[in-house]
Amino acid sequence: QVKFHGYDPESAIIRLRPREGESTLRTEDILDTIERERDSLALVFFPGVQYLSGQVLPMAAIAESASRHGIPVGFDLAHAVGNIEVFLHDWGVDFAVWCSYKYLNAGPGAVSGVFLHEKHAHNKELPRLAGWWGYDRKSRFQMNETFVPQPGAYGFQLSNPPVLASVPIVSSLELFEEAGIANIRRKSEKLTAYLETLLLKFVGSEIDMLTPSNPEERGNQISIQLKKAKLQKVHSYLESEGVVCDTREPDVLRISPVPLYSTFHDVFSVVKCLYDAIQKQVSSVTE
Repeated sequence: QVKFHGYDPESAIIRLRPREGESTLRTEDILDTIERERDSLALVFFPGVQYLSGQVLPMAAIAESASRHGIPVGFDLAHAVGNIEVFLHDWGVDFAVWCSYKYLNAGPGAVSGVFLHEKHAHNKELPRLAGWWGYDRKSRFQMNETFVPQPGAYGFQLSNPPVLASVPIVSSLELFEEAGIANIRRKSEKLTAYLETLLLKFVGSEIDMLTPSNPEERGNQISIQLKKAKLQKVHSYLESEGVVCDTREPDVLRISPVPLYSTFHDVFSVVKCLYDAIQKQVSSVTE
């Protein structure tokens, strides 16, 4: 988007990184940057949950700080939707976007989602890629030469959603509504707490934890950094045992016990397999 609007990303984007020796962003560093750069910021944009570490960003505090200085604020909720509770309207977030193929279980190629705060609902001057599906429904077929957007997020639609790709997300959302995101979150916190406990007990000397230990600062994910064991060898062994997890080169393993269908026994089995995978490498080195 920055390049699309004619700017150089290297000079136009302020990127925040964790402090030396740390794996997550500190809230004070985020807020201090917004305060320091407030006169030059056109937009404040963060992930809701950081994809690598699993850290939940302080969205309410970020939104309050940006809004206080009149800076629009948005969030990428790709790893947050269906994972944690979000209160975008109450926090005063201007907009948010997300995909549905992660925690919402829709699969690759499924529809995305967008939130637009109601204070912008009737602002027809907001920059947008105007599409047929975002046109005012009542006058769409009058074929006028000017674009009249639907109010709110509907006015940002480009085309009709693919029907077959939308069916899985509808079924998944029905399950989320039945279970309740608050209940899902409570189980998530218990699953990740159990996972963290087992990891530290059985393989703690062989890994570094990248994910915050505070349940309020992490989503349904524990990311670990392997100290000596080779990532791909560990991952291959886990796959051979039926464990589905994710890797990020060169040495990060992301484990996510999804509460809708993962059990505490699943968590125990994963850690046992991880222990076996690491021990196999340790044994082969010492022999």
